[in-house]
Amino acid sequence: MDRSIARAVALLRAGKVVALPTETVYGLGADALNPVAVARIFALKGRPVDHPLIVHLPPDTPLQDWAADVPAAAQALAQAFWPGPLTLILARGQRVPKAVTGGQDTVALRVPDHPVALDLLRAFGSGIAAPSANRFGHISPTTAAHVRAEFGDELPLILDGGPCRVGIESTIVDLSRGAPVVLRPGAITAADIARVVGTAAATPATTLGGPAPRASGMLVRHYAPRTPAELVGSAALPDRLAQFAQLGQTVGVLAIGSGEGDIALPQEPAAYGQGLYAALRDLDARGCQRLLIEAPPQDEAWRAVNDRLQRAVA
Repeated sequence: MDRSIARAVALLRAGKVVALPTETVYGLGADALNPVAVARIFALKGRPVDHPLIVHLPPDTPLQDWAADVPAAAQALAQAFWPGPLTLILARGQRVPKAVTGGQDTVALRVPDHPVALDLLRAFGSGIAAPSANRFGHISPTTAAHVRAEFGDELPLILDGGPCRVGIESTIVDLSRGAPVVLRPGAITAADIARVVGTAAATPATTLGGPAPRASGMLVRHYAPRTPAELVGSAALPDRLAQFAQLGQTVGVLAIGSGEGDIALPQEPAAYGQGLYAALRDLDARGCQRLLIEAPPQDEAWRAVNDRLQRAVA
């Protein structure tokens, strides 16, 4: 066993919190079956205790070990997309502490697709509760350096797995009320889910006769820089810049493709998403008085990116 993985396992078994990479973002990990350890995550992040965590599982873990009811659609989606950036919300199994679920009778589960995370989960042999490794509501981290910038010496170990390959959080699908409902968009789309389960996944959070379970990343303002930010259409961007110049305010600009800005991200949505949080952190650290973000296209391919940006500027 790699020495850093062995140390991480020892810390987790001692009830400590460690940072780990996944393909989506870096997470703050604790033993999901230890309520005291889970409470340390909430304290570190400044996260409300009713805001549920996602439990990351070793590959081939029976869902029945963590969920009270596992519909056929959940088994099919797990087989199709795990390891990968898909989180399933199911009825909570009795052994799962309510500290993990925000007091709800549902639990969020996934198997991440990152070699370091998978090595850790296999060695630990149980579920690791792991929200993003940042202060609550702030920009998610996609490198180990981002985690160090947030927490410094507050964490006993940060496992460095390099930059995250996906760069935005997992798709969350609620299966606790019957038909699948996408609560948070991500790299795995509603169309991808429909191809597996044979029916279109719903998107409104209040379908199926009642409110959806609370889930990670669903607050109106989330993933946010500390600098005030706004989305601006491409055509309106020059005028908005001129307005701030007249006010004598310094402005950082996140552009798309060949657009003029302090940072320009690719025109392809997956590549844009992979670089988004690092770009926002870079701009946020420059000491500008305002951030302007060139608005991406409003189509399905950009849905996950637009979800994160709308929350970042709310």
